[in-house]
Amino acid sequence: MAEISAKLVQELRQKTNAGMMDCKKALKENDGDIDKAIDWLRQKGITSAGKKSDRVAAEGLVDTFIQPGSQVGVLIEVNCQTDFVARNESFKALVKNLAKQAASADSVEALLAQPYIEDASATVDESIKQLIAQLGENIQVRRFVNFSLAEGKAGIVDSYIHTGGRVGVLVEIESETDAAVGNEDFQALARNSAMQVAACPNVEYVSVDEIPAEVADKEKEVEMGRDDLSNKPQNIKEKIVQGRIEKRLKELALLDQPFIRDQSISVEDLVKQVKSKVGQDIKIKRFVRYVLGEGIEKQESNFAEEVAAQMGVKS
Repeated sequence: MAEISAKLVQELRQKTNAGMMDCKKALKENDGDIDKAIDWLRQKGITSAGKKSDRVAAEGLVDTFIQPGSQVGVLIEVNCQTDFVARNESFKALVKNLAKQAASADSVEALLAQPYIEDASATVDESIKQLIAQLGENIQVRRFVNFSLAEGKAGIVDSYIHTGGRVGVLVEIESETDAAVGNEDFQALARNSAMQVAACPNVEYVSVDEIPAEVADKEKEVEMGRDDLSNKPQNIKEKIVQGRIEKRLKELALLDQPFIRDQSISVEDLVKQVKSKVGQDIKIKRFVRYVLGEGIEKQESNFAEEVAAQMGVKS
């Protein structure tokens, strides 16, 4: 049997608008032959069932799940087409369930193949299709990330959801021993760190030390070419650029941000304060921030024209 690559699955999805798992199965059944796979999908009636998948889904929800004990956490984005469906209770229940299931999945494809926790007789993919038929909108599991404490490590995973599911953050905080996990100041640090990331859209790294050298090199290239430095002597130019780069890199680092609850201290200062109270070393290990629909090109349409088109009325 030919190897079924992700690229081949994606190509078939683009040609047929069928679901990911259906495309993969079709290719397997037809030894990777994409034309035969298309015919197979048509014979099964799957391509017609997937017609709504070509509609842009840029609304939806970002949600989170933290397992009891706070050792494992998930951040997930599930998209639909309109804010109306995003507020639908069935859609919100789906997102909650998928966040919980994603704790044991390592990819969107793997998640879609799992038996759905609300109905083990159907896969997640099949359950989503049923909801698509019910609500009349395209629904896509766009992405998720799950954090799990490394074996032998102490700490907690926490999260924060802002603006009704439009911004979400997942954060992992490490401690030296489990004794810190039950400490209120330690727990507050995890929650405050997640809120801080939500409030700082430019932050991408925990500390300046984590920023790759190529990022600094790119910043230097940009700054050296700025018009306001064109007439400066080279040595002066280098000093100005270095200062600008240092400022820019700090803007990317969480620890260098003014703490949102007390602007007189930085996040790094806050961590040091909690270290002192807990009596052991503490580290913000990692974080992820999702903004609903970021990077998705939304289609603008005239509502009246869209309704007329669906009814077969010529404008």
